[in-house]
Amino acid sequence: MDEKEKQEKRLDFLVEQFKADSREYRNLPTPKDREGKRALLRSLMNIRFPRKMDEEVLRVQDAYLKERAREKGIVEPSDIPAIRGCLSLWQGDITRLSVDAIVNAANSEMLGCFIPMHSCIDNCIHTYAGIELRAECFRQMNGLREKWGRDYEQPTAIPLLTDGFNLPAQKIIHIVGPIVSRYLTEALEKDLADCYWNTLELCRTKGLRTLAFCCLSTGVFHFPGRRAAEIAVHTVTRWLAGHPGAMDRVIFNVFKEEDRKYYEEILE
Repeated sequence: MDEKEKQEKRLDFLVEQFKADSREYRNLPTPKDREGKRALLRSLMNIRFPRKMDEEVLRVQDAYLKERAREKGIVEPSDIPAIRGCLSLWQGDITRLSVDAIVNAANSEMLGCFIPMHSCIDNCIHTYAGIELRAECFRQMNGLREKWGRDYEQPTAIPLLTDGFNLPAQKIIHIVGPIVSRYLTEALEKDLADCYWNTLELCRTKGLRTLAFCCLSTGVFHFPGRRAAEIAVHTVTRWLAGHPGAMDRVIFNVFKEEDRKYYEEILE
């Protein structure tokens, strides 16, 4: 049996196991086509609250997701040219990057996106890392609630570190960016700068030397894209100047064309 056949069997197995794990959707018809099955599996993973899962299911899930990563194509830092010093710009799926750490734009609950098939980076990262990621975030948040109270939510600009699980990246740094509800203020700009600064400080203390930032606080958090890019580049450049040799590569990862143009203009 070749790898493609093995992957099809893993997908069929996981769809049925995740359906059986869901009280609400266990009788849902399974699509016949591969893309339909993939969408159903991702949706069931997205909505699943962290709880124990059979070890055999986790083993197959891990094998399936690692092969999915290979199918999508793993990108090394050496594949991306440096633009200024150790700074790079790369447009694409952040879950393909084989770096020491990627940055996830998280929400204050720190459990990922529960909306099936949502296009946000939080959903994408949790999908391709696997359900162990949500379980680990849940464990860490429970520990923080024991310390700070049951209503604790992760504050803006305070990073939380987890393993990358089935991603090519070794680690994930989850951080809550500022939300612009009406007007952009100096306080919100400082909060965004703190996100970048504190993430780099965490990398320094943990010995993480290759890092990919996503576009924090843009999109549904309504931070203007160009200003967010200016703050990102300025803050990272300032941090690197104060910590020479601390990082081998810092990648600004963008998905949208307009964000790529902002970073290109700023990094010229």
